[in-house]
Parts: sequence; C-alpha cells; structure tokens
Amino acid sequence: MINEKNITEKDKNSRKKMANAIRALSMDAVQKANSGHPGMPMGMADIAEVLWNDFMRHNPKNPEWADRDRFVLSNGHGSMLLYSLLHLTGYPLSIEQIKNFRQFNQVTAGHPEREPDIGIETTTGPLGQGITNAIGMAMAEKILAAAFNKPDYEIVNHRTWVFTGDGCLMEGISHEACSLAGTWNLGKLICIYDDNGISIDGEIDGWFNDDTAARFKSYGWQVIDKVDGHDADTISSAIDEAIKNTNNPTLICCKTQIGFGSPNKAGTASSHGAPLGEDEIEKTKEKLGWEHEAFEIPQDIREMWDGSKKGEKLEKLWVDLFNNYSKQYPDLAEEFKRRINRNLPENWEEISKNAINEINHQAIDLATRQSSHLSLNKLGDSLPEMIGGSADLTGSNLTKHDTSVVIDETNSDGNYIYYGVREFGMAAIGNGMILHGGVIPYSGTFLTFSDYSRNALRMAALMEIQNIFVFTHDSIGLGEDGPTHQPIEHVSSLRIMPNMNVWRPCDAVETITSWCDAIENQSGPTSLILTRQKLHHQVRTEEQVRLIKKGGYILKDSKDTPEIILIATGSEVSVAMESAKILEADGIDVRVVSMPCNNIFNKQPDSYRSAVLSESVKSRLAIEAGITNFWWQYVGSFGDVIGIDEFGLSAPANELFEYFGFTVKNITERARSLIEKNS
Repeated sequence: MINEKNITEKDKNSRKKMANAIRALSMDAVQKANSGHPGMPMGMADIAEVLWNDFMRHNPKNPEWADRDRFVLSNGHGSMLLYSLLHLTGYPLSIEQIKNFRQFNQVTAGHPEREPDIGIETTTGPLGQGITNAIGMAMAEKILAAAFNKPDYEIVNHRTWVFTGDGCLMEGISHEACSLAGTWNLGKLICIYDDNGISIDGEIDGWFNDDTAARFKSYGWQVIDKVDGHDADTISSAIDEAIKNTNNPTLICCKTQIGFGSPNKAGTASSHGAPLGEDEIEKTKEKLGWEHEAFEIPQDIREMWDGSKKGEKLEKLWVDLFNNYSKQYPDLAEEFKRRINRNLPENWEEISKNAINEINHQAIDLATRQSSHLSLNKLGDSLPEMIGGSADLTGSNLTKHDTSVVIDETNSDGNYIYYGVREFGMAAIGNGMILHGGVIPYSGTFLTFSDYSRNALRMAALMEIQNIFVFTHDSIGLGEDGPTHQPIEHVSSLRIMPNMNVWRPCDAVETITSWCDAIENQSGPTSLILTRQKLHHQVRTEEQVRLIKKGGYILKDSKDTPEIILIATGSEVSVAMESAKILEADGIDVRVVSMPCNNIFNKQPDSYRSAVLSESVKSRLAIEAGITNFWWQYVGSFGDVIGIDEFGLSAPANELFEYFGFTVKNITERARSLIEKNS
C-alpha cells in the first residue's frame, strides 16, 4: 500500500479543535434547517478526525481516483458528519451548501445521496444497506486486485471504511452481509461501530442487547472492542491494529456519547433527530471552547483539515506506479482502464448483434431461464467484468454459465458468487460492487423473493446504477410449489419503480436482447423476468428483431386495419399468437403486440407508440399472468385484460393456466366478445 500511514503530528488540543469544527458545523446546519440529526456527528467527530486525516487515502481534487479508499456512512442520518468532512478536507462542497442543509436542490440532502464528483460514494439512510454496499465495494476491490495486480505492481490496493451504528446492526441485512464478509476474508474492510446505546426510542437496552463483539467474531471478523471513541490515541491504535490484519474484516467497537459536548442533551435520544436549540448550541460551544460564529471555521483549523496536497501526492505516486505497470503489462493496463471507465469492448456491437442473430436462426423452444443461460454463454467470455451469483438457487436460476469460475475465500480471480440464502444482502452487495467500479454484477433468485430484496432494488433505481437482477419462476407457471412461490403482483410492482427497466421476454430472442440491453444500460438497474416452463420460438423478420429493443413492437400484424390488438408478454405471447390464428381463420383482422419492456416502450416517441397500439382501434386485449390493473393504461376504457387478481394455487402448471383462463379458447372468446361489444 502506497503511504500506508501518514500521520501529521498534532497535539491533543489541535485534534479537539478539528473535531469540534465538525460538531459546530453539524449543530449549526441542523439548527438553520430546523431539521436533522446532530447527535451522531457530534459523537463520532473524534473518530472521523483521526480516520480522515491520518489513515484515509483520498484526493479531494480528484474524488474519483481509481485507487482511492472508499468511505461509506452507513448510519446516513448523521449526514452532516460526511458533509463536514468533505467541506473541511477540500472537496467541492462549499460553506453555502452546508448552510443550505436539507434544502431544495442542494447536494447536502437529509441523507447522503450519491454524488461521486464531490466524494459521496453511495446513497445511505435505509439502515443496514450502507455497510452492505461497503462489503460489495470491498469484494470488488478484491476481485480486481486478483485480476490485475502483479508482483511489485499492486495497482488495486485500497481499503473500504464504513461507519455504522446500532440501527444498522439491528437490521437483518447486516447479518446476511457481514456473515458473507467474514467468509470471504475481506481483510481490507474496516467497520467502525458507533456504540452509543441510543436510538430514536431512547436507550436501546430494552430492544438490543446483543453481544455484538461475539456475533462478529463468530462471522470470522477481527473485533477490537471497548475503544474510547473520544480519545484520538486509542482510536489511532485500534485502526493501526485493524490495518495489520489483512485476512479478516475488522469491527472496531467505539464507545461514544451521542451529542457529545451538549450539557443537557448529550447521551440522550433528544440529541438524535432534532435541532439542539439556539440556547443549547451556545452552551455546547462554550463547553467545547468553540468561540466562533455560526458556520465560521478559523483559517488555522481549515489549514489543518485540508487534505488536497496530501491527496495529490498520494495519487501521483499511484499514477507513477500505473505508468510503469502500463509499460510492463500494456494489455492489462488497457483492460483495466476500459473496465474502470465503464466502457464495453470495442467490438461489443458486433458481439451482441451476432449473438442475437445466432439465437434467432437456431429457432429453439426453451424456458426463458434456459434462454438466459444460453445468452450468458454467448456473451460471458467477452465481458470479464460480469460477476454473477445466486441466492442458493444457481441450478434453478441458471446464472452460472459454462465458463464461470467460483469466487470463494481461497480464490478471488473468478466471476461467480454463491451468496447463500441472502436475497437482500445479495442485491445490496451488488449495488456496492457497481458503485466501486470495474465490475458489472448480476444475481438471481425466484421472482417472488424479489420482495426480500425490495429496498436494495429501490436504492439501485434511486442511485441510477447498473445492477442486473435475474428473477426466474415468474408466474403460476412454476405450478406445484404453490402460491407462496407464485408471483402475482411482483412484475407490475417492479415496473412502477422509477428508473427500473423490467424485461419479461417471450422466447430466446427476446431474452438475449434483454440481456444486451441490461449490459448496455448504465443509467439504472434491470430486472429480467424469466419462466420455468418451456416457451415457443416466435418467427420474426430482421426488422422485428431490431425493434425488440424498443420495448414493444408488432409481432404479427393484420392485412388490413386490425379489429383487435392482443398485447402480451412472456409466456402469454405464444397463446396470444395461437388465438390470433383462430380469429384470423374466422375472418377477423388481428394484431399481436409483444411488450417485453413497457418501461422502454413508454419512452419511445408518440409516433412509434401510436403506430404500435393504433389508438383508433378500440378493441385491445392485454394478456399477462399477473395483476390486471397495470394494463389498463394500454387497453383503455374500451379494452379488456386477462390476468390474475388473486393468489395462485398449488397444482400442475397446465391446470393452473387453464383454471385462470390463459388458454387459446378463453383468449379467443374474450377477444370476440370485446369486438362485439365495441362494434
């Protein structure tokens, strides 16, 4: 590690002044906003001062330096701690933005929102997800180090630091993720636990009396317990000890006092989530010896905090190392830059086009989960950055392609992870991996268990990051496993999530197209909704194959103006096509629209959407094995929907499809009735 430690000698008085700058800014900003959480920043200020000034490898002048340490504030309600650190160390976060904490259109939001250009690595606030993102970042660092580092050229060699509190450790996701972190031997992950004994409802003894140290030791973590979180020397010694252990992640348990310095509110829940009040702030500053106006930071303290020169020096050392690496290993250096810059291979367009055409020409009938596996086999070797996984359903999700290499505690040079039964942790770890950079994560589970992952999916969408979620067993088509495993509302609920692309392909051609789109989509996550049961290949022209990427297209058109339009997705497309044949044999003009991704279809120009759905055609019938209310936006008040508005049943799939009306006979009859009604 370059410049393993660069502690500037400071007397304790200087350190206290620097920590008090955080406390003052946090108190002042929360008070001015009349909203926020001053207690945690005041309690963790001493820890933050030691970490950021003496150990963190970062460059405020280049917040996205590839080999920087990553810092995650998992207890994100204490966001003023992070904003104070970024402002004081020299990131482009001004005092005016601090003064406008929690105000409209400001980067100083109530909870940290990902802003890479000012040093905010991830969005936190939903407790437990920040520490899980950090585990994903540390995992990505380990994977990239195994892929690119050479003797004397450790171009990937940084740490992930995370602050966490009682709330994060109460959340179930922390158990899922921290257990994995210990199994994976993430020695460059260091978590500092703010053990202040207070949450919103007060003293936590009544609802959280876990032996946290024993818990983390059982996970395989190094635990440094009972550290005085207000003594700089003790904190520094604990971090030194953590750094020396490169085999295990470390939890440093720091005893702190929430609202430290406040004469009347320190150590109480009243300092957790509300302004201290002008009088209490005045008394607190007096007790701390802070003799400055609101938002005023003396020049000498600013100079002690400024990390720009040290950061630029650290980055220059790394740049020199990388330049020498580039001379010794030019191909690896170019590949590293490609992956860190999130560029697809130069010939990606040709790779994807050839793969789609090849599968189209094969014209095979497969379950779309099998089509997904086929797609990964076609594309995986060209994309070494793709890191797959499954929550103990690899053989069912088919996420492990033929050249996948498993990553475990003994091998980091791979591209597949067995996550165990940890759907939520898996999704949030994937978020952390993509936030780190250099990898594209994808992971699988059954669609019904997307509920377990829900908030991590939402965070991916909120941050507009590329995480690919593979959800198989997409409907009553899984049959005998019954209603606990049969998704009904899930597809529609995912579709209404902003920034989430949801693909429900009808055959192998739509499946590989959806994979290509997910790989190309860097502005948000993608959910791939895949069947357990076999589906028929649909014959298409080259133009129709091209139009799949528009999210919805005419799969079969009528000779004249259609009398009815059938709209379907996934497994229901083939029955819609069979019904169309019968209707046409009776002289009825039918159009069939396949809409594998309505999110993308809705973004198409009005002219395209109108051409596909022909607004002049009143009779439109949507068919999908899920809730009906989603589809009324496409069929209108004159249309109809065949769907399921109740939970499923335990029975063979073919019996269920017949029971719920997903048969050629029922679709044909409903279509005829609709035409008659609107004639």
